[in-house]
Amino acid sequence: MKRVLAGVLDVAYREVGPHDGKPAVLLHGFPYDIHAYDAAADLLAAKGVRCLIPYLRGYGPTRFRDSATLRSGEQAALGADLLAFLDALGIERAVLAGYDWGGRAACVVAALWPGRAAGLVSCGVGYNIQNIPAAGNPAAPDVEHRLWYQYYLHGERGRAGLAANRAQFCELLWRLWSPTWRFSEETFARTARSFEANPDFVDVVVHSYRHRFGLVPGDPALIEIEAQLAAQPEIAVPTVVLLGADDGVGPPPATDTDAERFTGPYRRAIVAGVGHNFPQEAPDAFAKAVLELL
Repeated sequence: MKRVLAGVLDVAYREVGPHDGKPAVLLHGFPYDIHAYDAAADLLAAKGVRCLIPYLRGYGPTRFRDSATLRSGEQAALGADLLAFLDALGIERAVLAGYDWGGRAACVVAALWPGRAAGLVSCGVGYNIQNIPAAGNPAAPDVEHRLWYQYYLHGERGRAGLAANRAQFCELLWRLWSPTWRFSEETFARTARSFEANPDFVDVVVHSYRHRFGLVPGDPALIEIEAQLAAQPEIAVPTVVLLGADDGVGPPPATDTDAERFTGPYRRAIVAGVGHNFPQEAPDAFAKAVLELL
């Protein structure tokens, strides 16, 4: 495990592969951690790729540098964290690859700072930038019921429930979101330590699911970034979108409704037998996508 001071964070990260290899930043989602990339990173490293796998804010050993910093989980914060991580390591351009929260960070940087992204792999959701001004518009009932965990966290009962049952809450989401993935108790326990040990996990998660619905203010330092994201900027960098056919929280639609948001080279694939945690469930397909962009 390595550490680097990057923006408002002291980031813990894993590095796999040759230091002089072409860089790829692999970003985990909620509620997962860097172990989602154990197999994929080894595959990429064997091909000469320098894999950088950071713990996001609120996870594992990553810590805020200042106790006064808002424990924000908003999309602008995730994007700013990734940009600061690249700057701190002196990486001018890298393939940015992730899913869920990590995919959002990658999409934000690819959209707003395209010169820093040699390519984008976005899993689970193609265009993973939230349209917060439109967040009050209801979705179809079959979509709404899958978002129960977000609505649960809007209230103080939900905050208390997450704080008291971090591992149980997250394991339930793993099972609901990846119904065909037969992960072991050991696999989950290895990641669960990232939820249990980080003092900021609950605050960051709750803020994320409240901010995206416009229920709480964001970090004042990130207002300008959020304003740019509200315009739903296009993504021009070469992109591969990978979707799990068995994703329990966001089943992929047959029609690609995101393609028009990508103006550069673009490929979308739906992979059978894969749920929400794409890199850990299908490391070969994930690694192939990263190599395609390199």
